[in-house]
Amino acid sequence: MYIIAGLGNPGKKYEHSRHNTGFEALDRLADRYRIAVETKKFQALCGSGVIEGQKVLLLKPQTFMNLSGESIRAACDFYKIDPEQELIVLYDDISLAPGQLRIRAKGSAGGHNGIKNIIAQLGTQNFLRIKIGVGEKPPEYDLVDYVLGHFGKAEWAEMTDAFDRAAQAAAKLLTEDTERVMSEFNAHKAKKESAAEPQCQESRKGI
Repeated sequence: MYIIAGLGNPGKKYEHSRHNTGFEALDRLADRYRIAVETKKFQALCGSGVIEGQKVLLLKPQTFMNLSGESIRAACDFYKIDPEQELIVLYDDISLAPGQLRIRAKGSAGGHNGIKNIIAQLGTQNFLRIKIGVGEKPPEYDLVDYVLGHFGKAEWAEMTDAFDRAAQAAAKLLTEDTERVMSEFNAHKAKKESAAEPQCQESRKGI
């Protein structure tokens, strides 16, 4: 069995924000395989199903981003999941251009507080992750405001394609060689970043 977790912040206020990119990608995966992510368990919304012949639990932690690891650890402990072999995490990355994907089998948090908490809770940084680029923060923006802000219209068109590709990549990681999936999706050239100014929210909660 696998756990596939998408990271984000709960609540209407944060819907479609950069920091909720993991939620968006997980929703695409759930829709594609007709898995209802509605059950409240492990401080998360979750749903069980089968993807490419593999049993999976799709998980959207509701702890706010900084405590994502608490939810994921609870689910891993309950199902006796080995996170180094049976966990995939989808989340936003400001070091990548909007829409660009990067799959990694291990690594540090890279400044991402959600991943930092997951590493702390699990006691390992060796787990599969799919990073989804949301674009670098403009110099004039505060980082928190930027990641909690929303995409411009041109960016959103690129991101919807990225959510679909991230969902496809997650499904392939269940049955195909990891290096092969990395080669396929990491090589994708993201479109040129939009010049449109991002719309940002003021709230600092949950980053």
